[in-house]
Amino acid sequence: MSTRADDVKSSASEAIQDSAKLNEYIEALAGASRRNRQNAAAVIAQVAKEDVNLIAPFGNEIVDALNRPEAQTRWEVLDALCELVAVDSRTCDKAILGAETALFDEDSGPLRLSAMRFLCALGATTENRSEKVWPMIDEGIQCYHGDLEFQDMLIAVIDFSAGKLAPNVKEELATRMKFDAENGKGMLKKRAAQIEANLNS
Repeated sequence: MSTRADDVKSSASEAIQDSAKLNEYIEALAGASRRNRQNAAAVIAQVAKEDVNLIAPFGNEIVDALNRPEAQTRWEVLDALCELVAVDSRTCDKAILGAETALFDEDSGPLRLSAMRFLCALGATTENRSEKVWPMIDEGIQCYHGDLEFQDMLIAVIDFSAGKLAPNVKEELATRMKFDAENGKGMLKKRAAQIEANLNS
């Protein structure tokens, strides 16, 4: 029996082979059906993982989908944008506001996690961007410290800490992680220490 993940992968394979099919999914992001938007966003996120260059021409449409009300469409779109950072970071700049809204969504842990991953990926690209997104990342670290998604958020922060950060961002991130690096336990301590090590390398 095929799972939903199998269906998404199969649909993504079709979209990779057929540009008309991919166009249909892009158009569905702005459609009236919630279910179709969610399905299209999941397929686009999978296409982005497999060949991000295929979604690059549709960056604006993908950013626009952050305005949809349902959490799943937004987290799938943020996952796609996370991949897009590597090839079109300028278009991704337009997603910062939508990502900030997603990061502080009270109802969806997966949405918050995808937003943190995206902001960390984008913020790691230049010193200027690191300064722009750092206040959101910093607030997210404080807000979600004990949450289910926090350990996965820290993995994104590890990648952020290895990026092109402004000196003041490095300093503030080091201060933020100091307590956990010294007093945390298990994976929390290990990941906080990894962030410190990246900042000092």
